[in-house]
Amino acid sequence: MPTMGTFMLDREGQEAAEILARARCAVDPVLRAAVASLPGSLRRIAGYHLGWLDAAGEADEAPSGKAIRPALVLAAAQALGGSARAAVTAAAAVELVHNFTLLHDDVMDRDPTRRHRPTAWAVFGSADAILAGDALHALALRLLAEDGHPAAGRAAGRLAACVIELCDGQQADCAFERRPDVSLAECLAMAEAKTGALLGCACALGALYAGAGDEVADAMDAFGRQVGLAFQLIDDLIGIWGDPSVTGKPVGADLVARKKSLPVVAALRSATPAGRELAGLYRVERALTAEEVLRATDAVDRAGGRDWAQTQACDRMAEAIGHLSGAVPDGTAAGDLLALAELVTRRSH
Repeated sequence: MPTMGTFMLDREGQEAAEILARARCAVDPVLRAAVASLPGSLRRIAGYHLGWLDAAGEADEAPSGKAIRPALVLAAAQALGGSARAAVTAAAAVELVHNFTLLHDDVMDRDPTRRHRPTAWAVFGSADAILAGDALHALALRLLAEDGHPAAGRAAGRLAACVIELCDGQQADCAFERRPDVSLAECLAMAEAKTGALLGCACALGALYAGAGDEVADAMDAFGRQVGLAFQLIDDLIGIWGDPSVTGKPVGADLVARKKSLPVVAALRSATPAGRELAGLYRVERALTAEEVLRATDAVDRAGGRDWAQTQACDRMAEAIGHLSGAVPDGTAAGDLLALAELVTRRSH
């Protein structure tokens, strides 16, 4: 029988891309039907954010995201002997919640672009973007409330609890920007709540829709959370060193915003000259110049923030595989989940 490690190493990025494409194909009709039920003004904003409409409300084919979270729902259901088709509603609900958080995050972070075009708030205004996000959240819960699957009620409870945790993580993230001293433990807890919680919930919902009990669902949740932490670590690295032509964001975007991302906090806590230099740049009470952004980027690297984040991402993936092995001992059955987890650590945008 293949081992988890062997299966993970053998998986190629192309296979993960095919898994994501299948998930998108399965979930999109449910998403489109749900969004179509919104009032016209909200439907236009949500459709724009999801890449289906342009700013004028005409049909468009802009990027809609990778569908990692719904793919995890479907892969988890299959890994535990369930039907991916039966879990499509739960997968769509998770994707709606994810996009609700993106709409709100973009407003709070004042991010001007997402997926290589202006963010919804930049086009329609902050209030309308927030309300569209609220509507997507409500749609997610309505999908589960109307789903006749025996696990729908438990899934709705888990998803609601996850949203509360997401809000707690986002509140901590915002609070860290105003605090001069943030510990790595606090930063990791924030990242687990803000990013890991929804990936964990996605895996748990897939388990529930496969008929699994709470113990297995909890193990799948733990797997997804660790994958989510690895995802956030890689995302934070991309936020500093990502290629703008790929990410759609300026060089060092997170440093310009003085975000207390994981590699930044690791550098600030390093007690090194480079860490102190970075702290000085973060205290500057004006927009950083292009030269200062480059200095800050170099300081994070020299203080060990980049190496620490890369090592942590690998460690988190190892923990994730350990949790998955307990829930799905057969590496072959867990193949799609492992391919998606591997994709997280290889992503460049």
